[in-house]
Amino acid sequence: MSKSRKKKRQLAVIEDLFAGELDEPEVLQRHHVRPSLFERWLADERFAEQFERRIARAHRQSRMTLARHAAAAAAKLMQLTDSKNQETARKACLDIISLHASSGRQGSSDSQPNADDSPPIHNLSPETTSRLLAALARDEPRTESDSA
Repeated sequence: MSKSRKKKRQLAVIEDLFAGELDEPEVLQRHHVRPSLFERWLADERFAEQFERRIARAHRQSRMTLARHAAAAAAKLMQLTDSKNQETARKACLDIISLHASSGRQGSSDSQPNADDSPPIHNLSPETTSRLLAALARDEPRTESDSA
């Protein structure tokens, strides 16, 4: 097989692996690539580098998607804190508090950037924090029969 044809085949396999329609065995079968050959490709520096670049791009796209929808998700969680269903409201409060706590830990040191270089999702005002804590305090303690 010529190098050009081999490279096209490798690129086609990489494209299909990241297209999301087929899993790895299905992609390999589609392109008539034995798992042992795929393992050899992964050991090849140039193939592995291209493969890792695609992984990095997929992670970057995921982070962009999350960042793009973070404000809407935070707004929805805030709406859920006013839910008539106490369990829904309680879980929304806990999610908001845990998100706030994790973003606070990431930005706790000015000398170290956030792990993913993204700003905190939401800074809770004292008023919002009080509302969340009040909602949690109103929640009745769970009894053993509730958890069964």
